[in-house]
Amino acid sequence: MDTQPETALRPDPIDEAAGRLSEPSQALDPKSLVMRFGADAPLRTDAGVELAPFQIAYQTAGTLNAAGTNAVLICHALTGDQYFAHTHPLTGKPGWWETLVGPGKPVDTDRYFVVCSNVIGSCMGSTGPASIDPATGRPYGLNFPLVTIRDMVRAQAMLLERLGVRDLFLCIGGSMGGMQVLQWAALYPGRVFAAMPIATGPRHSAQNIAFHEVGRQAIMADPAWADGRYLEEGTRPSKGLGVARMGAHITYLSEPALHRKFGRRFQGGSAPTFSFNADFQIESYLRHQGLSFVERFDANAYLYLTRAMDYFDLAEDHDGVLAKAFQGIKTRFCVISFTSDWLFPTSESRVIVHALNAAAAPVAFVEVETDKGHDAFLLDEPAMFSAARGFIDAAARARGL
Repeated sequence: MDTQPETALRPDPIDEAAGRLSEPSQALDPKSLVMRFGADAPLRTDAGVELAPFQIAYQTAGTLNAAGTNAVLICHALTGDQYFAHTHPLTGKPGWWETLVGPGKPVDTDRYFVVCSNVIGSCMGSTGPASIDPATGRPYGLNFPLVTIRDMVRAQAMLLERLGVRDLFLCIGGSMGGMQVLQWAALYPGRVFAAMPIATGPRHSAQNIAFHEVGRQAIMADPAWADGRYLEEGTRPSKGLGVARMGAHITYLSEPALHRKFGRRFQGGSAPTFSFNADFQIESYLRHQGLSFVERFDANAYLYLTRAMDYFDLAEDHDGVLAKAFQGIKTRFCVISFTSDWLFPTSESRVIVHALNAAAAPVAFVEVETDKGHDAFLLDEPAMFSAARGFIDAAARARGL
């Protein structure tokens, strides 16, 4: 399907140069496809704000068939983006899910039309706090409305309609992306044929909210944050955002994986330096993760997206009963968890499976044995690939693809 990018929402010329100097993401000049929505098509958010105009940055792979029955929506995680199988314009790295998506892979781009959009509130081209507020000509900053997982899904639905996609053969994603998959199934049950939520949960736990709050406080404690107005002042809270990323990254790993990769090995020799330099390899690794992250992500977007995950509670949206979210649903599910994931442990996936069983929804459940932690869904995990391929191929046969 040929979809040409539309013109991105542009800042006023007087602000453009300063914005480009200080804004590290693709918020102002996305290199991907962009779909614009004008004042006549607002996004009605859960915060009670109608966001308009706004835009969604996205990428596609494959071709939509004549019947429109082979569309796949990939939902990205917290710090992910639309570059699921495309070279990233800032890092130069391959797509973040090229292990799973591509010709001949479980999500086969020779068979399916695959779409992935940057979520609303992020910073890789979709409207978010680093975007320009048309009312002021300056970055939204904290004037951007708080968004929810449901808002992200509503925006994706609007994009798909513009692309001529009536319904989805498959909706798939991990972590925050898995939350979106669950929300899609609950919000648009008749439009999702198959769903694969991976390494996720039906709500954010108190522990996860606590980790996010530590990260947010690190950002807001950075003097360069300037109460969220750092883009206007030509600076960035790099230290705070870097610390937030370091803390979060630990939760994506596991103790066995950390021990295997780093142990207690010293970075530059076999003895301590008796200083606060990065003596241990794990310290150097985390510092590198923090530094590289601030070069591609907006600090306010990190605040907004972590808060969106915190607010997610699918059961609370349905009178406290998760099964009600899936009542009468025909979508077929494959829920995948990882044994060493302590951010979204297997117990969270079982809650989803039990609710789907209670709603008489068709569901398969796979717990993958691995020591790679939460990030296993992004890595080379043969057991996950095998489960995904089997489920998707079976769904394709049932769909007549």
